[in-house]
Amino acid sequence: MSTPERQRLILLTGATGYVGGRMVRPLEEAGYRLRCVARRPEHLRDRVGPATEVIAADMLQPETLAAAFADVDTAFYLIHSMGDGGDFSEKELAAARNFAAAAREAGIGRIVYLGGLGHGDLSPHLASRQEVGRVLAASGIQTIEFRSSVLLGSGSLSFELIRALVNHLPIMVTPSWVGRPTQPIAVEDVLAYLMQAIEHPLAESRVFEIGSPDATSYAGLMREYARQRGLRRWMIPVPVLTPRLSSLWLGLVTPLYARVGRKLIDSIRNETVLRDTSALDAFTVRPRSVESAIARAIRNEDAAFAETHWADAVSSAGDLRSYGGTRFGSRLIDSRQVDTAASAEAAFAPIRQIGGDRGWYFANWLWSLRGFLDLLMGGVGVRRGRRHPDELRVGDRLDWWRVEEYEAGRMLRLVAEMKVPGRAWLQFEVKPNPRGGSTIYQTALFDPLGLPGLLYWYGIYPIHAVMFRGMVRALAAEAVDERT
Repeated sequence: MSTPERQRLILLTGATGYVGGRMVRPLEEAGYRLRCVARRPEHLRDRVGPATEVIAADMLQPETLAAAFADVDTAFYLIHSMGDGGDFSEKELAAARNFAAAAREAGIGRIVYLGGLGHGDLSPHLASRQEVGRVLAASGIQTIEFRSSVLLGSGSLSFELIRALVNHLPIMVTPSWVGRPTQPIAVEDVLAYLMQAIEHPLAESRVFEIGSPDATSYAGLMREYARQRGLRRWMIPVPVLTPRLSSLWLGLVTPLYARVGRKLIDSIRNETVLRDTSALDAFTVRPRSVESAIARAIRNEDAAFAETHWADAVSSAGDLRSYGGTRFGSRLIDSRQVDTAASAEAAFAPIRQIGGDRGWYFANWLWSLRGFLDLLMGGVGVRRGRRHPDELRVGDRLDWWRVEEYEAGRMLRLVAEMKVPGRAWLQFEVKPNPRGGSTIYQTALFDPLGLPGLLYWYGIYPIHAVMFRGMVRALAAEAVDERT
């Protein structure tokens, strides 16, 4: 492809969401000029490269759209109102109509849309997704619509649902919807289709159904996830559970947002399998198997933080604070921050020296007690110390932690090697703030393994709350002392 073609301007909507967020990097790496549009651009600016333009616009406010569409060649419509309250279908259709009108007025060449796979008597959610595609195609602009079923990828809503159920419940009372046929697809394969749609020599609007070569069900996906995780799980089908009762049950046993889970479950009543395989002829993408897609999602999940997460989407945002911190998917997070008058460099200095002989700056006796208990349970304890009192590198031991990621002067992430019923991380970040000082961010992340993990987190949360609150404040005080 020639350089002038690569300089075409691409408009990306939904870049604060799951799929849209993952499209940013491939578009930037391919050399396209990229413009991202968001209702809250401040949520997006630190996620894109310096050459990517971020512009504020709201698809429900047509007067904000003209600047976003100026000089655009291809526009991606990756907006989804699943997380919104009220009548989400009315909002989806209004947004699509406004998008189509603005695109037609600007004279763009192509729209690329990711919709939902399904046939027959569709749920309100799937019906709305497909009607959006028809609205976009009716604009007169060439529209490529991909219809997919379950997205398999670390951080996706469907994968988090599977993950939470299998990890938490050795015995599952399952509604009939878990047996509905579905043909999922790995999120990486979806991105490949979307990228190829930019340059595809298509002469007319088309709908393509995309999916893995494997037809399965939610029950099959849960069994495959359990197999790869080495877990034994039993499923007891109960056909009397309606989608509404299922969503209430889901809210009790998993940390997914109820308003999103209800719409997801309602859509699962439909068979979502491919009836048209023409995408395999029109594109070079060869979707991976379900086994491979789940294995890849697990590998990415084990990298601590997924590249994007469905809960990061602005449309899913809400007041998630509760006893025990914040829930993201099935992970539990305690996040704290404190401002200091010290520079970012001075604020990071005590973080760089944490652990070992220097200690943890607050309630060191509690840290020592926790290390002693770990030794009694056969763990590594707190006696390992650290390799160097003032230097860190990835892979270093640090008491019962291991340095997983380190950026000098900015970020330190530790992964726990103590005996806990789950996986645990502790992360510190320092960023300059507008007041001339800096802000220290401290985040404890716990990925519980079943009920014992949940009991562990909530049982010791009062102690953790005291320790983490005292530690971040002590780090800020130490930073001022280092500067003076």
